Amino acid sequence: MGIVDYFLAPRKDHRGWDTPNEASRILFFVVLVSVSIWAWPISEGRFVIWIGIILLFSTGLLTIVWWFLSLVTGNRKPRKLISSLTEN
Repeated sequence: MGIVDYFLAPRKDHRGWDTPNEASRILFFVVLVSVSIWAWPISEGRFVIWIGIILLFSTGLLTIVWWFLSLVTGNRKPRKLISSLTEN
C-alpha cells in the first residue's frame, strides 16, 4: 500500500464504522491554523470577532475540500483505524 492509499483510504473504527481518512484529519488542522493566522489582522485583535471569522471561513472551506476528497477517495478499501483492532 502506497503513501497515497495511506492518506486517502477511509478508516474503520472498533464498531466497523468508516471514519475520516488521514488526509481529512491533516487538512482540518491545516485549514484551522491557516485561517486563524489570516483572520487575526482582519479582526484587529478582537477575540470574539476572530473566532467568528475562523468559524465562518473554515466551515465553508472545509466543506468544499472534504467534498472534493470524498470524490477522490470513493472506491478505496478501508483500513483499520488502529492496528490492534481485530476483525469480528
